[in-house]
Amino acid sequence: MLCWPLRGRHATGSKGSSVLNVGIIGTGFWATATHAPVLDEHPEARLVGLWGRRPEAAERAARETGTRAFTDLAEMLAEVDAVVLTVPPTAQVDLAVRCAAAGKHLLLEKPLALDPDGARRVAEAVTSADVAALVFFTSRHRPEQAAWIQAASDRPWFTAHASWTASLFRPDQDRDPANWRHVFGALWDVGPHALSVSLGVLGEAGTVTAAAGPGDTVHLALRHTSGASSTATLSLTAPKGAEQSLFTAYGESGVLSMPTPLSTPREAAYSAISDLVGMVRTGERKHVADVAFGERVTLALHAAAESLRTGTAVSLR
Repeated sequence: MLCWPLRGRHATGSKGSSVLNVGIIGTGFWATATHAPVLDEHPEARLVGLWGRRPEAAERAARETGTRAFTDLAEMLAEVDAVVLTVPPTAQVDLAVRCAAAGKHLLLEKPLALDPDGARRVAEAVTSADVAALVFFTSRHRPEQAAWIQAASDRPWFTAHASWTASLFRPDQDRDPANWRHVFGALWDVGPHALSVSLGVLGEAGTVTAAAGPGDTVHLALRHTSGASSTATLSLTAPKGAEQSLFTAYGESGVLSMPTPLSTPREAAYSAISDLVGMVRTGERKHVADVAFGERVTLALHAAAESLRTGTAVSLR
């Protein structure tokens, strides 16, 4: 069992002499079905409790996960060393800044923010507080995907294509203003997954061009600073049977496709918590899925949204 200096209280018990005390912000599926069970199983982390913006939802989530529901966020922050945020991007920025200012290490949801200013605020808060912070891009935390992206990034590529499609909504369905995925669509929901792989394999994007398809479908064309190009198809309104998460790169070494099937979100969350623990222990702040990378993904998504609005290519420089 690892031991390291923690900012908050030490937990002791069956998991060992020193574990990372963690609180969850959020009460939905990712809080109850993914992160809470992972924290319960992880030998180097302990779930202290959770907090939600709606007390009744927090109580229900706490019963489901067998943990404590905090009614006061400040009280939970006083009890933990790290926080997992499982909230919509519309709410994440202010909460992340508050947690970082309190000296708490962070596992953040994707996208980091919905605009460059929000992403920059989080990045500056994390840097100012010198806390460890990761963004939960599942493709960068699934062990087999992370290893594949790392190996693929060492090769020269001519072009690549990402396809992240799901059938969550009907193309003709009215958008629910209370559901951020309805409002912002596939670009901001599955777009971060696709870009986390594209940027990981081909490097930074210099320009982005976007075109709308049926429903919330978006097609992206990126020119990378390496000279390579890539395309992406994103949709939450694909027909049943057309769902997929694929990435294929093309170059002098041939055609290379991302491994499938993928490991589960819980396995990705387990790896993310393990990496966060390591960053806390060593003082390391850089990671392939750190807040700086999350900020770059947000910049590319924002450029794509601007391209959709103007019908022109948008530079990220």
